[in-house]
Amino acid sequence: MNTTASINPLENEAIYILREVVAQFERPVLLFSGGKDSITLVRLAQKAFYPGKIPFPLLHIDTGHNFPETIEFRDRLVKELGLELIVRKVQQSIDEGKVIEETGKYASRNMLQTSTLLDAIEEFKFDACIGGARRDEEKARAKERIFSVRDDFGQWDEKNQRPELFDMLNGEINLGQNVRVFPISNWTELDVWSYIEQENIEIPSIYFAHKRKVFHRDGLIWSFDDDIVYREEDEVCEELTVRFRTVGDMSCTAAVLSDAGDIVSVVQEIREATISERGARIDDKRSEAAMEKRKQQGYF
Repeated sequence: MNTTASINPLENEAIYILREVVAQFERPVLLFSGGKDSITLVRLAQKAFYPGKIPFPLLHIDTGHNFPETIEFRDRLVKELGLELIVRKVQQSIDEGKVIEETGKYASRNMLQTSTLLDAIEEFKFDACIGGARRDEEKARAKERIFSVRDDFGQWDEKNQRPELFDMLNGEINLGQNVRVFPISNWTELDVWSYIEQENIEIPSIYFAHKRKVFHRDGLIWSFDDDIVYREEDEVCEELTVRFRTVGDMSCTAAVLSDAGDIVSVVQEIREATISERGARIDDKRSEAAMEKRKQQGYF
């Protein structure tokens, strides 16, 4: 890991934000999914606090429907870097009757994560939750501040956010409130991939092209070889070479046809892409305001 001074303004900004979080909050946590953005945050945190250890735990809200490659990578990364990992499971929220499991063709646990996340924030009294959301991902996320205040019910009010002028980050919050922090808010998908290439960061193999059993639905490509993704009897399995641009809940995350088997090829593919990475996330297609509604309810 290169710890010399960087000329990358995006990296410098993210490191500044991470240091401000530790300076201004008592119990920060990094929301970790095992995806490329949260992995990038871990590298940035390593640089921000080198030669010390990352001074906050990682929190994974486990839907139980994650890609196995992601979970294997998560556990290996945490062990190699000696990080503290907290895992809270959506299944427990279901078992306790706090949320109801969806059924049917478009059933997903992605929406159910909100309750589990808010319970974890309350359990550990986290006052700052660091996440890998970027403004280029989706129009609701473009409204976010870097320090985005949530009320004591975990809800986001997009009309009541603070101005952020000249990199002045205001971490003052009232009792019960917490802040979601987005250090790579100003990055694009291409920025993230270019940084992964530059830093030689290891990521889960699912991001690279591989042969996989899949089926087609609604113009998207879904993983077939598991018991999670709902399938109709007439949805036929075939083997294609695909990769995943995003690695959310298996039940709502589609693959893309690709021959990009290494980081250089992935970066070139992203440069030429004509749709966003969240074009393969069916949960964002439930309505025009799907993401905004989830954020108002306390979603990441």
